[in-house]
Amino acid sequence: MSRPIPAKRKTSKPRQVRDAEATKAQILDAAEEEFARHGLNGARTEAIATRSGVTKAMIYYYFESKEGLYREVLQRPAIEMHQMFGELNLDELSAEEALKSLISAAIAYEANHPQRGMLWFQEANQNEGKYFKQGNWQENFAYIIKVLEKGITEGCFRKLDPLLTSIQIASVCTLYFNAHKNLQHLAPDLQLLSDEMIEKYTQEAINFIIAGVKN
Repeated sequence: MSRPIPAKRKTSKPRQVRDAEATKAQILDAAEEEFARHGLNGARTEAIATRSGVTKAMIYYYFESKEGLYREVLQRPAIEMHQMFGELNLDELSAEEALKSLISAAIAYEANHPQRGMLWFQEANQNEGKYFKQGNWQENFAYIIKVLEKGITEGCFRKLDPLLTSIQIASVCTLYFNAHKNLQHLAPDLQLLSDEMIEKYTQEAINFIIAGVKN
């Protein structure tokens, strides 16, 4: 009689990987809120653990230290935006259309993370950008600079400083969200973060920036 073939033992590795990723995301979300309020110096690991529903030991297991966690919190937006910009297929578009796509994507991203303005403020105030520069933000600005340089070469954009102009474009895309609690007092009857207002702001931003860079 032939022996029955033993069933393969199921592995829980994929489940464990998914659980680990989900846990890390929970911690990062909670840490981002805590760091945005208090910066690296004032943030408490205990508060992050409580907000994320894990132990302090779990935080140190994944990130080694509060500084390590803070570094990943600041790097996450840079990584996400780099991936997002890379999916826009900018090389296939004219300079003008590519710039419009970048503006729309950047504003949509900011709209989903309006609390991050305080994160950048705390980093600049407490650390003078020490950890910000580790986030490879140069790669994200490089997308805008490349499009501007392409437009200048093609003759559809006026001669301008690509780096300074990219900073100005980033400011237009972020200030509305970074300062929305203050700006709300300029027009108390408007819901600045409503879908309707964000769509309107996006179009106004595109019109403003394109008018500024075109010949």
